[in-house]
Amino acid sequence: MNTAVAGLTAEQAKWVPHNSEGKVDPNANHSVGMLTYHLVYWNENVLARIRGENPSSPSNNDRTFNDFDPAHWDDLVQRLDRVMKHLEQEVEVMSEEKLRQAASTISNVSTHNAYHTGQILYVRKLQGSWNPKNGVN
Repeated sequence: MNTAVAGLTAEQAKWVPHNSEGKVDPNANHSVGMLTYHLVYWNENVLARIRGENPSSPSNNDRTFNDFDPAHWDDLVQRLDRVMKHLEQEVEVMSEEKLRQAASTISNVSTHNAYHTGQILYVRKLQGSWNPKNGVN
């Protein structure tokens, strides 16, 4: 994920692709920033649950995309890095029993992360801000 968002400016992070009608539609298309905000939100939520906390879930998942503020882009990138490191650390030290109990959650969040990371790369390719030397042509 770090590679997927690396090097983007806040201006680039807020760019939303046009839909099939040639219009910007943030309800149908998301910017890299919106996707990153969504990933941070859900990974922080999962981390809290793995730690035994009971975080609230949004009444509407759109909020997890649409509350992105480009003015906080650099902080958001740092939060993404931090939450992913913390998730990795939690899994590394889990007992076998706790790992068995959390396996489904870990699997779901991993699939979710892969899906949205792919979307980030796709949006960056559409935007022209992706360097194929980073591993995805």
